[in-house]
Amino acid sequence: MSKPAGTVVAIIPARGGSKGVTGKNLREVGGVPLVVRAVRSALATARIDHVVVTTDDAAIGEAARAAGARVIARPAALAADESSSESALLHALGELDGLGIRAEVVVFLQATSPFIDPAPLGRAVERVLAGEDVVFSAVETHAFLWRLGDSGASGINHDHSHRPRRQDRAAQFQETGAFYVMRAAGLRASGYRFFGAVGVELVETAHAIEIDTLEELALASAVAATLDARVSAIDVDAVVTDFDGVHTDDRVLVGEDGSEYVFANRSDGMGVRLLREAGVPVLILSTEVNPVVAARARKLGVPVLHGLDDKAAALTEWAASSGIALDRIAYLGNDVNDLSCLALVGWPIATADAHPLVRSAARVVLTRRGGDAAVRELAELALPTAKETP
Repeated sequence: MSKPAGTVVAIIPARGGSKGVTGKNLREVGGVPLVVRAVRSALATARIDHVVVTTDDAAIGEAARAAGARVIARPAALAADESSSESALLHALGELDGLGIRAEVVVFLQATSPFIDPAPLGRAVERVLAGEDVVFSAVETHAFLWRLGDSGASGINHDHSHRPRRQDRAAQFQETGAFYVMRAAGLRASGYRFFGAVGVELVETAHAIEIDTLEELALASAVAATLDARVSAIDVDAVVTDFDGVHTDDRVLVGEDGSEYVFANRSDGMGVRLLREAGVPVLILSTEVNPVVAARARKLGVPVLHGLDDKAAALTEWAASSGIALDRIAYLGNDVNDLSCLALVGWPIATADAHPLVRSAARVVLTRRGGDAAVRELAELALPTAKETP
């Protein structure tokens, strides 16, 4: 049966206020703000025609617009703590009507779900286009649920005197909150996200993390490098790296006279050379004042700024003087003194053996350790030829 055509609009409500986690929609998971992650998931879903973020916050709007979304100003009256998501959706639909965009299917995405997989999202869209009224994301559960009352705990979905095996219990389905796909006409008529024939699109349990607390934000950050799809290429205009623990394995040999020696990897040197030959600027930033840093940079033929107290300020100044936007830079680090630089750039990258905080802040965690061709691995991701590979 042929699938009916229809305009599919993804709407991401993202207000500025949040009591549980301040500034939640701009908090980063895997080095990417939550609202941007939602926009990217929508853009990666082929059947979605328009991606819209409705917000009352200028910074959220700026981030969403830069990520490729259309931004609709959300009135303050619809952005209070008690405001419903449906009110934001309906307002956005009205604004889109005025722009000549009449949605037939609405994809309601929540930025607080950082791991929205375009594959099940796309299947949900196709199901609504084919006839279902609403399809939402859920995980299958066989959990025993309880409620607490004045007389103690009692079973909700089971008789506590009978404990059947998991395989003998009927499956139930828990909303993840990640996405709800629905017919726009039904939403307009009912004012609510559930109406008519409702279906469930199962998603992986690991993708069902929803962020409402700082603990959940920390959990999502910790697993992002594992759950995010492996990046095969990055689109950047410059590569900036730390030195110790990136170009080296973070060890140092100290001679009797105080001279220090480090181990560098020739494969990293080739990676830097390939970047230079491809016209991609490379810079080394380091807090170290040891002459070995400058010596290695000379050998590689790249500029170096070392002995720095404020690496972020140095990076910002270098980017401005070079005419390169910070969001077009990849920065490779391994330790906590790199966090300020990682927060500035579009592609924060961590070595495989980086400090846990650095791994959590990274958009990509490499498979190579510092001093073990990590720079070469990054170079191959950033080479222009890699970007052209399908």
